[in-house]
Amino acid sequence: MQVTEEDGGKLNAFAKEPRMVLQEQGETSGANRILLIGGLVLVAVMVAVAAGIS
Repeated sequence: MQVTEEDGGKLNAFAKEPRMVLQEQGETSGANRILLIGGLVLVAVMVAVAAGIS
């Protein structure tokens, strides 16, 4: 962690951030696909529950 001292003696701690990973255009990772499918399933289940309640 990087720590700096402000006026008045207060300390500020900044977290070390991870490196950014750039994706090429058109490149999709497996995690993105899993999140998309999981979101679609979640929406379908919520619609089914709402229809079952009403």
